[in-house]
Amino acid sequence: MANKKFDKIRETMMAKVGEMFGKDTDVLRTNSNELCFPIVAEDGEEGYLVLTFKIPTGSRDGDAYDGYVMAEDYKMKCAERKEKAEKAAQAKAKKIAKDEKMRAEKARLKAEREKKGE
Repeated sequence: MANKKFDKIRETMMAKVGEMFGKDTDVLRTNSNELCFPIVAEDGEEGYLVLTFKIPTGSRDGDAYDGYVMAEDYKMKCAERKEKAEKAAQAKAKKIAKDEKMRAEKARLKAEREKKGE
């Protein structure tokens, strides 16, 4: 059962966000906890931005939702992804350098064979 005091807070925040964005664009209510705004990309392609408002009260295992813990977890995940991407970029750069060296060696050997065949 939904907690009415949290429902009221969610409604208030949705109204404030709707007012803020409503100055520059249409604000569409697409669900009890959702606002939608039409958007246009730099290339003219149209789409929608959907904002979902929720007030989590806890998980199924009984632990209360903690936004600070969730933010810290997200920060750590982003750092891990960045580190992984950097390692992949380094490995790719090494492979490219190795491949270029191998191609240069093959070209050199081919040139030598052609020179001997003259």
